[in-house]
Amino acid sequence: MLTSRVALSRCGPAGVSPRRLRVIVLAAVAGALLVQGPAPKALDAFMRTPVPAAAEKSYRSARDALRAGVREYNAGDKEGAARALEYAAGQGHALALWKLGRMYAEGDGVPHDDLKAFEFFSRLADASTDDVGDTQNAAVTGSAFTALGSYFLDGIKGTYVRPNPERAYDMFNYAASYYGDPNAQYNLARLYLDGNGVEADPRQAARWLNLAAEKGHHPAQALLGDMLVNGAGGLSQQRVKGLVWLSLARDGAQGRKDDWILGLYDKNWTAASLDDRNEAQTQLQTVGSIKRR
Repeated sequence: MLTSRVALSRCGPAGVSPRRLRVIVLAAVAGALLVQGPAPKALDAFMRTPVPAAAEKSYRSARDALRAGVREYNAGDKEGAARALEYAAGQGHALALWKLGRMYAEGDGVPHDDLKAFEFFSRLADASTDDVGDTQNAAVTGSAFTALGSYFLDGIKGTYVRPNPERAYDMFNYAASYYGDPNAQYNLARLYLDGNGVEADPRQAARWLNLAAEKGHHPAQALLGDMLVNGAGGLSQQRVKGLVWLSLARDGAQGRKDDWILGLYDKNWTAASLDDRNEAQTQLQTVGSIKRR
């Protein structure tokens, strides 16, 4: 069984010392993805970077193997890509560990295997350091912690991995607080809303949803908008602001998986007064600080 040396403090980003968030503990290896989310931009861009055809199969280094894996993946040889990436991952290369985790989680060119995916993410998380100066590695490390948290929620059927909502909270809290991962911030907010692995706290949920929403996370925008329109969880009712967030979420909704976002938008927009709808439309035209994605 793998072990992880990362344990997490139950606190948010304000006043948090990264080194105080990390202590050595044993960790179980756990469950199924709640929100996989898009690939971190740094790795996504790297995977599209052209790689010289002369890359060697007898890899001189982990970096060479990673580049060969990229070339083969982009050429459609995903089995060859997996072999090259496994060589790089064996040398502890963060990007290779992350990409292999994603491939096994999605069954992308390899058999779908959540346990293997978790173990690659766990190795990446276990090897992480407090130094986030490397933006590319920080992005994939934050994403790995988020994936681990998602696995901890449900467990992996038929394996030694068991559901552990408290540890899921820890993983999401660390990725959200230290790496600022918007998927982690959204998932952490859902735990606070549901009281799953942590005491229910709608205000904390709204705080994390706001952080993710500001980064263009459309599900977070939708949930936050609904809460503000209706004054849910004891929040002060801010109908216009809520309609703005719901409109941004609707604009970014993609495909059937986001039908619930469209449903929330339609419900709240239809019930809103004409004055509130007009004011929301005016704010949408002038809201330069919020990026639509």
